[in-house]
Formats: sequence, structure tokens, C-alpha cells
Amino acid sequence: MDTREILQKHNLVRTSCRQSIIGAMLGAGTAVSEEEIKSKVDGTYDRTTFYRTFKTLIENGIIHKIVVDNHLVKYALSESGMHKSHHVHFYCNQCGMVKCLDGNDIKTPELPTGYKEVETELIVKGFCSHCNLVK
Repeated sequence: MDTREILQKHNLVRTSCRQSIIGAMLGAGTAVSEEEIKSKVDGTYDRTTFYRTFKTLIENGIIHKIVVDNHLVKYALSESGMHKSHHVHFYCNQCGMVKCLDGNDIKTPELPTGYKEVETELIVKGFCSHCNLVK
């Protein structure tokens, strides 16, 4: 899917900022930090526009947040034909790359009566194929 199709699927107007952020994420191929996304959109948008747009894309399920630990948060495209909501992520301990692992959907565990799920995360930590060869 391209940026136009992704925005259309989610019934969002195509703005240049939305297209730039989604385009940067499509081009990255892996999960990226907020700073990496900002650097890819080239400082074209003021801070408020960028954050409002970023928040809109998250709220509409186009982007999902991946919390690796207390100090590292990455973002990846979701439900745009690329990833579903409950899936596994891989974190490379050496280079810091975070990648969604397709085909590894996880089932939300059954919760006791009265409990409500907010989010489910599964992160596999290890070494990516590149770093594993270098080790």
C-alpha cells in the first residue's frame, strides 16, 4: 500500500505532513524512533503540526507504539496491510533495530472477569542476522 491508500483506508484527508510521516515509515522498513521520523521529514513541519499529525496517525491505528524498555520507544506502521494489532517484535541488543515479526500473531490471554486489556506486547530480544554474523 502507498500513503494515499493507507489514508483512504482510514478515512483520513491526505495532508502533506501525514503523507511525509507515513512515507518515511514505509521507506524505513523497520520500526523507527520519533527522532528518526522527524529527521526523515526534514524539518518541513513545525513541532505542533508534526505532533498533532503523529498523534492522529496513532489514534487512527495507522502507527503503533513499541515500548522496548523505559528508555527506548519505536513506532511501526500497523493495520495498513502490513501488520495486525497483536504480533511479536524483535529487538537487536547490538544495533538497536526493532522489527515487527510477520506471521507470529499472538493471542490475548483470557482475563478474569472484570479485567480489561489495554495492550499486549511480546518482544524477543537477541541479535539480528547482521549483528549475529559480526559477533
